[in-house]
Amino acid sequence: MAEPLLTIHGVTKHFGPVKALTDVDFTLEQGEIHALCGENGAGKSTLMNIIAGVLQPTQGEIRMDGKAVRISSPAVAQSLGIGLVHQEIALCPDVTVAENMFMAATNRRRVPFMNYSALERDAQAVMNRLAAIDVARKVAELSISSQQLVEIAKALTLDCRVLILDEPTAALTESEAQQLFSIIRDLKANGISIIYISHRMAEIFSLCDRVTVLRDGRYVCTDRIAEITPDDVVRRMVGREIRQLYPEKLRPGEAPGETIFEVDDIGDGERFHGISFALRKGEILGIGGLIGSGRTEIAEGICGLRARTAGMVRVRGEAQKINSYSDAVHAGIVYLSEDRKGSGVFLEMSIAQNISVLDLKPLTNSAGLMNTRAEAALAEGFARRLAVRMAGIEAPVKSLSGGNQQKVAIAKQLAVKPKVILMDEPTRGIDVGAKAEIHRLLRELARSGIGIVVISSEMPELLGLSDRVLVVREGRIAGELGVDEMTEEAVIRLASGVGTARAASHAA
Repeated sequence: MAEPLLTIHGVTKHFGPVKALTDVDFTLEQGEIHALCGENGAGKSTLMNIIAGVLQPTQGEIRMDGKAVRISSPAVAQSLGIGLVHQEIALCPDVTVAENMFMAATNRRRVPFMNYSALERDAQAVMNRLAAIDVARKVAELSISSQQLVEIAKALTLDCRVLILDEPTAALTESEAQQLFSIIRDLKANGISIIYISHRMAEIFSLCDRVTVLRDGRYVCTDRIAEITPDDVVRRMVGREIRQLYPEKLRPGEAPGETIFEVDDIGDGERFHGISFALRKGEILGIGGLIGSGRTEIAEGICGLRARTAGMVRVRGEAQKINSYSDAVHAGIVYLSEDRKGSGVFLEMSIAQNISVLDLKPLTNSAGLMNTRAEAALAEGFARRLAVRMAGIEAPVKSLSGGNQQKVAIAKQLAVKPKVILMDEPTRGIDVGAKAEIHRLLRELARSGIGIVVISSEMPELLGLSDRVLVVREGRIAGELGVDEMTEEAVIRLASGVGTARAASHAA
């Protein structure tokens, strides 16, 4: 048999006393798509950062074409033909898409002046393979999903032999993801080998040739996709069987309770218009639609994070004047951002500080001093309730896995005893075990009487979690789908303007 293109043997990585990887093996064949799976904290990103030269192994060997190599930096990795697309956006926001895409090549230039027209022409040719994004625009002007596509296009400008994709579809719409899959298959046909990290089993089983599973920083197994099932992979990832990813919905004949939240004809005059819906006690309301349709803007408008020009919000029948996010929190409405690390948590602050940060008044005395003992008790209570895996409540949030960071972000919302929670992509980029835990938590919150609204681009989550789905198109509600009407086809037809459905229901 031919020598593997890339061989990892016995790689171990320590961060002080913490063992992130222990004696891990991995092989990548020429022209294959190889999935790497594991829960958050399993060591996937650490291993990929070692292959990409970002980190150095404590011990172990790396071979390319059978020859031992030392990948001492990202530049060395690129010289070997290794490109990495990080899950987290790593672009320079104040320069153009084209400049970001060719930044590595620009840094190697020896001529004094930049030929911007040639740069933009070459960048646009690559970008057009993914999406219609103007490469002359600054990255700061783009949505999260468009920035993710720029990250992928940036990697395609390299002369890659090995392309590492870390959760590449986490911020993409279904159509954008399908376009990416087509490109990945073309790259494979041209002999490029791809390491594909994803928590989405449907993607792995439709796209990949083999799958390797890591658990707790250790190698578990490698199998051919044709010889195993998604359930096999999940069991090996978590070391146990997850019987139900989505909790039971409202049972047939079990009607939701009284109306607890109403949105009446709100708009901002620009991104969304005439948005009306009602939420009843006990149900989870899903909001679907293509990225860029206005879903996030609607949530921001409800919560005072975006100025509204029209409409009214009511909580338990009482009209609320919301001009800022603090007004929303005071009214019992909180928002969980889709950008967890950008605006969901404070990475450098402790878990305790993150959980208490939305409302410090109950934790301060008459002199304005913080009662740290009360703060600790609050944080410990929510950490236990949400099963946050941590060294302690004083640990910085950046020390946690993605799933546990998301639990802290949710705990921060729950700490103010909200009446309504708007959750934007609540499980983006987290593993299947943590997803199941968060899904169960959301159903428990709904049953306890808290209003839950979930925005999700992940179709199985949207359909599996929601009791009703509102589909948004071009800033307006295109229609509502009840539990018996919710299918992927129905959502996509409404989102793309092909189908029609009944209007969103309102309280009597």
